Amino acid sequence: MISTCVVGLGAMGAGIAGNLHRAGMLASAWNRTPERGRAAAERHGFRLFPHLQSAVQSAELIITSVSADEDLMEITHRIAPLLQAGNVVVDTSTVSVKTAQRAAEIYEAHGVHFLDAPVSGGKEGAEKGTMVMMVGGDAEVLRQIMPALEAISRKVVHMGPVGSGQATKAVNQIMVAGINHAVTEALAFGQHQGLDMDKVIDVVGGGAAGNWFLDHRGHSMCEGRFDPGFRVALHHKDLRICQQMLAEEHKQLPCIEMTLVNYERLMEAGHGDEDISALFRLKKALLEDK
Repeated sequence: MISTCVVGLGAMGAGIAGNLHRAGMLASAWNRTPERGRAAAERHGFRLFPHLQSAVQSAELIITSVSADEDLMEITHRIAPLLQAGNVVVDTSTVSVKTAQRAAEIYEAHGVHFLDAPVSGGKEGAEKGTMVMMVGGDAEVLRQIMPALEAISRKVVHMGPVGSGQATKAVNQIMVAGINHAVTEALAFGQHQGLDMDKVIDVVGGGAAGNWFLDHRGHSMCEGRFDPGFRVALHHKDLRICQQMLAEEHKQLPCIEMTLVNYERLMEAGHGDEDISALFRLKKALLEDK
């Protein structure tokens, strides 16, 4: 049995810790904001450690889950000196390829193995253990910790060296942006036509246009509900990473650029903490009489 510590108990980390706890693999958990950490611990029934050092030193495997590149670098500098050679750190955050590679170098200097393993599946996937993991790093190290990863995800795929996981996640985030545009625009059109949207979602979802986003967000967006599964502000952050990766080669992709503009409009209107299906707001507004 692999003893595991989860650092970062936000929407994703809390679910990860909860599943590891139920599988008997969670040795400890810690969060930078104690109040949020306590809420996650109470909900899932695991023990929250008050200090980072005691939390990470109680486990062989450390799983980190933070929001942004600067957060990962901060936590990496704090954790690396506390670990023993041979420990493994798996980061499930979505950051740039270069940030993942820098983190790996810091851990390597302390004899610690690092895998970048961003995930897809949203808050629901983290809580149900049905996420997909895209992993960059040493394949043998991945094999050794696979039992812990299988407790929190339904599919784990080794993509190549460190950074490959993040590059694959960038592909995922661009695709999510395109799906978001297609589904929100189509359903706004259907609603504008006066159709019964429950029937529309049922019949369209059973055909070639069926997809996860339609199934899980279609009804709620048509009802004007945008409870966060994947927040607008976070997807905006991820697409900015994709934009920056392309900018290094002086290139752009229209789906990325268009989505960033739309998300910025939503964020300026106070919708940054809503689910990305809030793009429906803008699509619907395009069809309203002025």
